[in-house]
Amino acid sequence: MSETIFGKIIAGEIPADVVFEDEQSLAFRDVNPQAPIHVLVIPKREIANIAAAGDDDAALLGHLLLVARRVAEQLELADGYRLVINCGPDGGQTVDHLHVHLLGGRGLGWPPG
Repeated sequence: MSETIFGKIIAGEIPADVVFEDEQSLAFRDVNPQAPIHVLVIPKREIANIAAAGDDDAALLGHLLLVARRVAEQLELADGYRLVINCGPDGGQTVDHLHVHLLGGRGLGWPPG
C-alpha cells in the first residue's frame, strides 16, 4: 500500500471514524469537514485519481458511487447531498488516492468554487 494518509488508514496505521467498510472500499468522516456531514469514500486498491482510472476500473468506480449512496441513506441525508471527485492540483486534490467526497447536512450552494 502507498504511503498516502489514505493508504495508512486502510492499513490501520492511522485511526479513522469509519462509517462503512467492505472488501473493496472504506468510508470515513473527513477530519476537516466542509459540511455538517463530510465523508470520504475510497477504494482499498490504490488509484491515484480519476484520470488514472482505466476501463477495467469501471466496476470499482460504480461501486464507490453505490457506497456513497448507501452511506447517505445510513446518515439520513434524505433532503439531498453532493458527491465530489477532485482530480489533480488544479482540481483541488490534496491526497493522491482517488476519493469521493460525500457532503450534506445543509443546503449546498452553486457554483461550488
